[in-house]
Amino acid sequence: MSGPDLVDSVAALRARIRDWRRDGLRVAMVPTMGALHEGHLSLIRIAREKAERCVVSIFVNPTQFAPSEDLDKYPRQLARDLDMLATVKADLAFTPTVGAMYPAGFATKISVGGPSAGLESDFRPTFFEGVATVVAKLFLQATPDYAVFGEKDYQQLCVVRQLCHDLDLPIEIIGAPTIRDAQGLAMSSRNAYLGEAELQTARQLNLILRRTAAALVSGVHRDDATGEASRALIAAGFQTVDYVEARESLTLAPWRRDRAGRLLAAAWLGKTRLIDNVEIPTS
Repeated sequence: MSGPDLVDSVAALRARIRDWRRDGLRVAMVPTMGALHEGHLSLIRIAREKAERCVVSIFVNPTQFAPSEDLDKYPRQLARDLDMLATVKADLAFTPTVGAMYPAGFATKISVGGPSAGLESDFRPTFFEGVATVVAKLFLQATPDYAVFGEKDYQQLCVVRQLCHDLDLPIEIIGAPTIRDAQGLAMSSRNAYLGEAELQTARQLNLILRRTAAALVSGVHRDDATGEASRALIAAGFQTVDYVEARESLTLAPWRRDRAGRLLAAAWLGKTRLIDNVEIPTS
């Protein structure tokens, strides 16, 4: 089984895409930080349904990590990632170096307002600036017709959509459903940090969120429902809960009962921070 072609320079990436464009082919992109799992592969399958060619970027982006976060420990396994990309027939893997993405003298940052406010930004204040900057660079480098992001990182998906809308980037952003294991745990590269006992606790996150979403639909006040969810997570074995919040699906403004909603959470198990979200069904 042949794997994707591999390029690590912007010039080589653009040359390959020019060839595809010359042949009238559409291009889809799936930005990743590697350490691929079934959730990533599901994004690539969607990308291949939308376009004749699929580019997967693998780049651990340092600008979205705070000094106290796990940049140095973040799993890097390029050979395994390329083998996995072969199973879903990705056409091209773009693996730039940090120096290629942020050369000496790089001085530009992109800040997106709106859906970036609160939630992750309250605990990782530079995170979305790093995400928006690297995603904008990838989009300008690859000029895809489509880009696929997982709903597991729901706030990030909303921020990327805002970025493209505000900067008039002609890219259709596709949100893909969260892929979960048999017990409902959202797949994440950071799950590899968890021991077996921690995995059992982590699987309570999805169950508690779904129970809380049902409570919201039944009429429980938003603050009461999310407060009870935080207490339930601590009782289940999570050490710290950063947030459990109900937000509107499109804007991430505080949820109102007459609007489509998302329930989002972030909590710590040991040294591992997990995030997840579920839809708040319409009543």
